[in-house]
Amino acid sequence: MQVRKLTAHISVSPQILPGEMADLEAAGFRSVINNRPDGETDDQPTSTEMARAAAAHGLAYRDIPVVPGRYEPAVIEAMARALEELPAPVLAFCRTGTRSTTLWALQAARAGDVGAIVKAAGDAGYDIAALAPRLRAMQHA
Repeated sequence: MQVRKLTAHISVSPQILPGEMADLEAAGFRSVINNRPDGETDDQPTSTEMARAAAAHGLAYRDIPVVPGRYEPAVIEAMARALEELPAPVLAFCRTGTRSTTLWALQAARAGDVGAIVKAAGDAGYDIAALAPRLRAMQHA
């Protein structure tokens, strides 16, 4: 499992497995957000399996599936709500961590410093510099 911290409240990672929920609990995480649609690949666990595993370890769980490249306003809002409502720290995951990072950045840009958001993502290993114009546009939406 490759957990990468974006802020004190949220980290991202590539796909996690149900059996890794114990490790997340031991690491101090309190919530998990799944940004992968079910059935994206044959070998990925379903959201239902992930929710059961999270619950078994006392972790809150939210399913916010994102089709690659399709960051609809409703999905951005769902991520913002989840980050407001779920106990922190939160781990968000997708296939590589890029969608989770992008979705975090889009919701954070509404009230955050775009330069700091891009830097936080870059420090975590995700280059979202090309997203900066859209992040700036989010501040005026």
